Amino acid sequence: MKAVIFEKFGGPLTVAQVADPAAERDGVVLQVEASGICRSDWHGWLGHDPDITRLPHVPGHELAGTVVETGPGVVRWKRGDRVTLPFVCACGTCPECVSGNHQVCDRQFQPGFTAWGSFAQYVAIRYADVNLVRLPEEIDCVTAASLGCRFATSFRAVVAQGEVTAGQWVAVHGCGGVGLAAIMIARALEAQVIAVDIEPRVLELARRLGAAITLDARADTDVPGRIREVTGRGADVSLDALGSAVTCANSISCLRKRGRHIQVGLLAGEDYLPRVPMHQVIGRELRIYGSHGMQASRYGDMLALIVAGRLDPRAMIGRTVSLEEAPGALAGMSRFGAAGITVIDRF
Repeated sequence: MKAVIFEKFGGPLTVAQVADPAAERDGVVLQVEASGICRSDWHGWLGHDPDITRLPHVPGHELAGTVVETGPGVVRWKRGDRVTLPFVCACGTCPECVSGNHQVCDRQFQPGFTAWGSFAQYVAIRYADVNLVRLPEEIDCVTAASLGCRFATSFRAVVAQGEVTAGQWVAVHGCGGVGLAAIMIARALEAQVIAVDIEPRVLELARRLGAAITLDARADTDVPGRIREVTGRGADVSLDALGSAVTCANSISCLRKRGRHIQVGLLAGEDYLPRVPMHQVIGRELRIYGSHGMQASRYGDMLALIVAGRLDPRAMIGRTVSLEEAPGALAGMSRFGAAGITVIDRF
């Protein structure tokens, strides 16, 4: 099969012929119909978390496809089923899984990180009965591929962790794929959304997707102060959807008393251990949460909103590319400022 592969962190990304995958006892092989190109793939390529990735490596974790092979232990799926899956595939039996928190499984399988991923014609997936999600006929594979990491993570961040309700102020710092999804989801819940970014065209897209107010962080040097001014008391919920020391601190500092900060964006390099304004966390009794994907068992509510037309993830897609164009698109993430997300749809 053809796949995008790299042999050293930060090294060349090439399209090469590699061995076809085989299904393990509890797994399946999918023919990949679409695969999102995510900043998490970029982090993986650069080696920001080298302990979980073995070289050489095939990235890709946001995917949708068709089952072409099943292992002997798989009972829920058969050849021809159209499916997607979360980027954290849970074992189903560890204490976290038993408690329903599959997204933080102790033995998680992550395509594109702990194993070869979906920048390829085929991908092997473990724990299939626990993690595959059947796609409704109304949702095409390109749309479904945009859900697996950014959209599903944002859905859980806004709905489960943020507990956003109608009329609340929600601030979103960073309007890449995660941020745009959070804006759309918060707006569907009838919240008032403030979008923060440094690129005018990205902020324009955020406005089209439902942001009531947009702030250019290059022009507004005191982002938390501006948000408190706009809202009167501060945001009820704020998300760092980018992952930097600045956006993390701004997200915490813009909250009203007893507000909720959700850290979604990954922090790397010099920002790996950011300074947190803990005096504000204490004095205002703020709550800080992480958000690490969403378990497959919770996809139903998200898919129902998409089918009903209340959410339109397709609106976030900036472009589609071929597998041969994927290396350039992934490497291009070193330059910030792209509007919308990119999906591979030709293999």
